Amino acid sequence: MTPTDADTTGGTDAAAACHTPHPKTDPRDEARTVTDHAETSPAAGAHGYAKQKDAHIKRLRRIEGQIRGLQRMLEEDVYCIDILTQVSASTKGLQSFGLQLLEEHLRHCVADAAVKGPEAIDAKVQEATKAIERMLRT
Repeated sequence: MTPTDADTTGGTDAAAACHTPHPKTDPRDEARTVTDHAETSPAAGAHGYAKQKDAHIKRLRRIEGQIRGLQRMLEEDVYCIDILTQVSASTKGLQSFGLQLLEEHLRHCVADAAVKGPEAIDAKVQEATKAIERMLRT
């Protein structure tokens, strides 16, 4: 899935409390391109996934390989059920990655909001809930 294929609904103002926009390269990316924490935060620039970044990249490359494998399977006229098995494996890989990223977001951004007070916590919980809703729709 390309960034422009992603669902852009469900964003909240809570993201602005913890995130600041990157320089825009594509106007369609405006609503979903963010960094972690406002520049005034002591953890400015530190994403919740930062400690696991290398592992995440490795995992995404493995998933990318599965997708490329799907393309090759089609080009080689592989049996439909075999392709569907690979689709399932690729989908599960992305879901697993998404859940790990969500957990890291909860531990990092929601924990950060906890020290800011009840309104910040509510906003982060709402933001996470909407992210979960989007993940469940897929």
